[in-house]
Amino acid sequence: MTDSIYDRDLDRRPANYAPLTPSDFLARAAHTYPDKVAVIHGTLRQTYAQTYARARRLASALVRRGIGTGDTVAILAPNTPAMLEAHYGVPMAGAVLNAINTRLDASAVAFILDHGAAKVVLVDREFTGVMADALSQSEGAPTVVWIDDILAESGDPLGACDYEAFLAEGDPDYAWSWPKDEWQAICLNYTSGTTGDPKGVVYHHRGAYLNGMGNAIAFQVDRNSRYLWTLPMFHCNGWTFTWGVTAACGTHVCLRKVDPKLIFELIGEHTVTHMCGAPIVLTMLIHAPDEVKRRFDHEIWIGTGGAAPPSAVISGMEQMGFKVMHLYGLTETYGPSGICAWPPEWNELMLDDKARKMARQGVGYPTLEGFRVVDPETGEDVPRDGKTIGEIAIRGNTVMKGYLKNPAATAKAFVDGWFRSGDLAVMHPDGYAEVKDRSKDIIISGGENISSLEVEDVLFRHPKIMEAAVVARPDEKWGETPCAFVTPKPGADLTVEEVVAFCRENMAHFKVPKTIVFTDLPKTSTGKIQKFVLREQAVAM
Repeated sequence: MTDSIYDRDLDRRPANYAPLTPSDFLARAAHTYPDKVAVIHGTLRQTYAQTYARARRLASALVRRGIGTGDTVAILAPNTPAMLEAHYGVPMAGAVLNAINTRLDASAVAFILDHGAAKVVLVDREFTGVMADALSQSEGAPTVVWIDDILAESGDPLGACDYEAFLAEGDPDYAWSWPKDEWQAICLNYTSGTTGDPKGVVYHHRGAYLNGMGNAIAFQVDRNSRYLWTLPMFHCNGWTFTWGVTAACGTHVCLRKVDPKLIFELIGEHTVTHMCGAPIVLTMLIHAPDEVKRRFDHEIWIGTGGAAPPSAVISGMEQMGFKVMHLYGLTETYGPSGICAWPPEWNELMLDDKARKMARQGVGYPTLEGFRVVDPETGEDVPRDGKTIGEIAIRGNTVMKGYLKNPAATAKAFVDGWFRSGDLAVMHPDGYAEVKDRSKDIIISGGENISSLEVEDVLFRHPKIMEAAVVARPDEKWGETPCAFVTPKPGADLTVEEVVAFCRENMAHFKVPKTIVFTDLPKTSTGKIQKFVLREQAVAM
């Protein structure tokens, strides 16, 4: 070890070092702007001081119930104040937040509760039916707290008590402490991965802090910003905007469900400046009825990812006062890790040329250390010719710790010091990456990841189906939808309606194939199904 004069008697102390944690964002915002509105939800206006006190109450109540470092607290809720508070209160207790996709069926929720070993479950009353079914299938017995949100329209009580009563057990002045190590887990998020078995992606405090800051920088969020929650907070913890908006001391405008009429109303009423969502959200706004659409005088930034928005969408959004920003990322990278940064000279391009530029996933995020396109075999950078296919490789503090209880998958994801995304791309001469295909066969429909293998597994269980293969088919509304190519068993009388009904009974409805084709499957000489042929057929339909 080199004996440097800069290492002598210059030790790490509490005075000059503290582990990074996004929980500090809320503490600072409450100290700096205690009376500033932090959260808007229907008629509710909640200041930063109030939000901080409620988060501390939640942390205190959890600790009094025996929750501590490394324990999992799950939540099944839409974009509400309680969901936002959980992103601070749970880590303040030293626990790990598991925000569950509200579109999942009961069996998937049960798997997640068991795999993550949830000790407490918070559930919005709209989803108590699904949660009750999931708990009946679960092996655990977590404490259940139901949330009676002011805008919830349905659902029954479930569990030990309601959320407000649970908070009342806690101390608003609870002296929460920083994590002892910023590598400590802060969140657990499940992704479909390359198979139908969900993988538990583990985030740490340092990564959550940095990606939140990266969002504020890349998306130009500041204290005057008003962020509308069109993106689910369960998606990579809202792409870490749950923390990034608070870091900038902006205002969170909650939204239970995506409704174009309500979105336009809220943008106008609250002068919304920022929002995010899958391309389907943009399409819904453009094609909303004329009587609900509005043209705004102020500029609204909208971040989108999953698929590049077509030129008609870009034009339509610009005409309504929106500035579209194309982002790239994965659950494993805390959401955004790439951004199609927009040089000023691109403003002079024609619309079609703009669209081609925006189709690129771009360059690495401000808080990322490496963003490359490499040869999958050698790990060397591919030529910057816009033609040679490689795999996007990422490195930095905003890459997951790994997959929970899955060391094999973790080892496979990390190669030679880099996270291998599984996304195939080219690198353009200007250093911007552009995704060309997904080696994982994941279908991104309306911003949701759907494993083709999971859908195929269900299809194979149908008594009249001999073979099945599922690929993505372009869809004007959803971006992509599952397209199933099915070979019935000899002599079987099988209908499309019968297949759809079977799928709806055995998987979440958003995963059900929108298109079903009865055919013999194309195969190689070794019997492997040629999915690239099926993809071409799906596009040509």
